[in-house]
Amino acid sequence: MSRDPSGRADSRNDASVREAMLAAVPSLRAFAISLSANVDRADDLVQETLLRAWANLDSFEPGTNMSAWLFTILRNLFRSEYRKRRREVPDSDGAYADSMKTQPEQASRVEFEEFREALGKLPPDQREALVLVGASGFSYEEAAEICGCAVGTIKSRVNRARTRLAELLAIESIEDLGPDRELRAVFSGGGS
Repeated sequence: MSRDPSGRADSRNDASVREAMLAAVPSLRAFAISLSANVDRADDLVQETLLRAWANLDSFEPGTNMSAWLFTILRNLFRSEYRKRRREVPDSDGAYADSMKTQPEQASRVEFEEFREALGKLPPDQREALVLVGASGFSYEEAAEICGCAVGTIKSRVNRARTRLAELLAIESIEDLGPDRELRAVFSGGGS
């Protein structure tokens, strides 16, 4: 690791730091999509997250979880922007968004849309916990750190989210899910 003019370690020149940041991008993007429900907005969130992380790289503690640090930045960025935009509702009834949909062409697409709609019906805190643990692969402890709450709170949110999703999708057992590995991970104990 090189040193900047003040003598501090400069992480920006460390290839492993850059690689760790780039490796987190797909998971960050998926998390951002789950938060914003908009692919373009999610891409903007990820880009802004990476810019902020890069600008504040000196506050990252080497040896800690880079992904968790980036997810925390993304979550805080989303929450800050959400508070700013609270009164802005360009498509409050969803009519414009509904007009943009195309009819699914295959069964898996229909199932995915049903799952996405059911996921959207969950309270934001439950959806966030479920995505972090079930889809992004974080442990309960890491998700709790990202969300700034107790591990028990995350476990409770994930359990309530899984139960509610099962009700919304009329799923009685894991066998009802079919072969989709990611969907099974969301409903199973994938991040314990």
